[in-house]
Order: sequence, then structure tokens, then C-alpha cells
Amino acid sequence: MSDIAIKVENLSKMYRLGDIGTGSLGTDITSWWAKVRGKEDPFSQIAIANDRSQKATSDFVWSLKDLNFEIKKGDALGIVGRNGAGKSTLLKILSRTTSPTTGNIKVNGRIASLLEVGTGFHGDLSGKENIYMNGAILGMTRKEITSKLEEIIEFSGVSGYIDTPVKRYSSGMYVRLAFAVAAHLDPDIMIIDEVLAVGDQEFQRKCINKMRDVNSEQGRTIIFVTHTMAAVRQLCSTVIFLKNGELIFNGEANTGIAMYLERESDQKISLVLLKPKDSEGYFSEIKIADENGNPINKAGYADNFYVFLKIVVNSDLEGAEVSVSLKNSNGINIIFTSLSESLNHELINLKKGTYQYKIKIEGNQLIPDNYYLNVFLHYRNQRNIDHHEEILKFNIEETGSHMAPYGTAASQLASVFGRTKWELKEKENAI
Repeated sequence: MSDIAIKVENLSKMYRLGDIGTGSLGTDITSWWAKVRGKEDPFSQIAIANDRSQKATSDFVWSLKDLNFEIKKGDALGIVGRNGAGKSTLLKILSRTTSPTTGNIKVNGRIASLLEVGTGFHGDLSGKENIYMNGAILGMTRKEITSKLEEIIEFSGVSGYIDTPVKRYSSGMYVRLAFAVAAHLDPDIMIIDEVLAVGDQEFQRKCINKMRDVNSEQGRTIIFVTHTMAAVRQLCSTVIFLKNGELIFNGEANTGIAMYLERESDQKISLVLLKPKDSEGYFSEIKIADENGNPINKAGYADNFYVFLKIVVNSDLEGAEVSVSLKNSNGINIIFTSLSESLNHELINLKKGTYQYKIKIEGNQLIPDNYYLNVFLHYRNQRNIDHHEEILKFNIEETGSHMAPYGTAASQLASVFGRTKWELKEKENAI
């Protein structure tokens, strides 16, 4: 274990759907007695795989099933998978905030976890008081915390509110302070869940850079969960891919990302989305379609295609922006972006109501390949109001592109064919 930060052996976690507990004292005692004797829970025999898209045939479900892997000291590990794949359950077990049903975990070092907004904070305490409390939970002395206090406050960017009870903080301020504490109090292992998405884009970049420094310069182990593949590739050297609670892949980051995108990108060509009524605004429908609005999942190289967006605005959005972008087949590089500013060369003011956009993407420019659609409703360089990344997958078919002579290598050479104008000004005679 000298070079191993975390070792997971035969790890499984079973939950019961519906009410808390089994609903029967006898059943609860049976499960407890089996655990006390080191025996298998008898109800695990009827537990089913964790597939949220299918109707359950049992009250018991495996959130995680028979995971085995090691994380070396100094590794930066990304955990990827769709919602419900078991990522957060795994992090909670690694953080010791919940226990596994079966299996063992060996941890070598002190862990700092940031799993949910405000985890470990007391709402009635000020930001500064919560820094000291979180530091103490992580095993730091008061002297050690004090030596880094100003650095933590400066990094968080909430110095104006540091003496204010954190129950008055916004979710973004919560995350800023919580991450600053976790990153600066010298944990051996940092566990970061999707919560960074709550922060604005500038702070997300700041966090990624800080985690990279902590990992590469200080040799700390990083475990990072996000749905943003660009962030995983930027930070992580290895990836674990979970699906329905099972380990599908454990290895090199780029290979894992490509496998995840190929297997898990939504094959639907039209999505209807719902959000709480108290949200400022959200995408209620997204589709890739032909000019008449008929959903499609592929287009020829020379064909135009369209992105249709429906946005519900619940409160006035002043100076907002809508953008669509495309990623290429590796899901990493954004190779094409279009902004709502193109309508009239200025940011938009959306009053309460429902808005529909039709964005035309002209043919003869995208190299035949698979592409993934991102959509954003945001305040430029500030924060996202609603966004979805790699939400839809579609294909540009080879129907006579300029890159056709290169065959299957075309997508490796380029993603967008430059629409330029060539002119031969002068031809010299050969000698």
C-alpha cells in the first residue's frame, strides 16, 4: 500500500426503493443479523441492476456492484457515467459518509471531500468560523488553519461576506468557500463532485487550475466527478467509467472518455426537458432537425441542418446570451460555436415567457464524423442559467466532401473544412 492511495475490493452497495427501511422489523433484523455475522444480506439475491430507465422488478437495487480498482498516490482520476450510474454513491463511500453493503476499502491518507453544496458547513456560523470548523474536521490544528486563512479567503472571492453567516450565502458562494477550504488545508486525497458546476465559468477555471497544481506540484491524489469531458481531459490522467453501478472501464483518460461518449451519448434526436418553476430560465426542448422541424440524426456533407431550441423564462433576463456549439467525435474540442448575438449584434433581454429559436448550420463545412451538441443559456463570462453538454449526438455522412480522398483519416486531420478562397497570382516557369 506504500504507493496506493485507495484500494477498492469487491465493493457493492444495495438500496431499497421506496420507503426508508424495509417496512418490516423482521426484515430489518434479518439484514442486520446477516451483517453482524459477516454473511451476505439474504435480500441481495433478489436485488436488480441499477437501471433508472427501466421499471423496477424488485424493491432492492444495486447502486454499485462488485467494483475492484486501485488509485495510486498522485493520480488524478476522473469518474464518468450518466446520472444514476453510481458515481455519487461511490464518492460517499470513499468519503466514509456511507458504508458499503459488501466489500472493503483501504485508504492511505487524509481525505477532503466536496460532495454537495455546503457539506460540513453550519448555516449559523460565519464563513470564517466554518473555515476553522472544516479544518478541524480534516484534522488540522488551529495554528495550521490560521497560517492559511488569508490565502483561503482570497481564493474564495467572498471576503466581503466572510463574517456573515453562511446561511445567507448563495449556492455559488457556498461552493467557492467550501472548495477553497478543501484545496488549501493539505489533504492527501481530494474528492470533488459535480458541485463545481454551481460556480461561474471564471471560478470553474480557477478550480481546475488549482486542482492541477495540487496534483502535479504537490503530488496530491485527486478524484473528480463531472459531466464535462473537457475538464476531465484537462485534469485527469485516468478514468473510471460506471454504468448502472458496474465498472465498464478503468484506464487511460482519452480512451475512457471516447468509450463513454460512444456508449452513453443520448441517441435521441429530440428532447423535452423539465425544470422547477423557480428557476430563472431553462431549455424545455432541444432538437436537431431539417428545415421544417422534423428531427434527424444525420445529414449529408452538403446538407443544411438546424438546431431548434425552446426556452422558458420565469424571470426577466437582462443581457443574456444563448449559444450552441459542437464537439467532434472525441467529445473534447469545441470546433463550432454560434451565438444569439448574431441576431442583431447585441446581447438579448428576455422577458418572462417562452421563446423558440431556429439556428441554421450550413452544409459543406463539417467533415464527415460524429458530433455532439452543447447548448447554453448564460450571462457572458459570468454564470450559466441553464446548460447541457453533449446532449445530442448526430452524424455528418460522407456524400462527396472535399476531404473524401483522405478516407477514414479525414476526421483525424480536421473537423471543419475552411471555407477560404485560393488565388494563384503568378506561375514561374520550371527550370
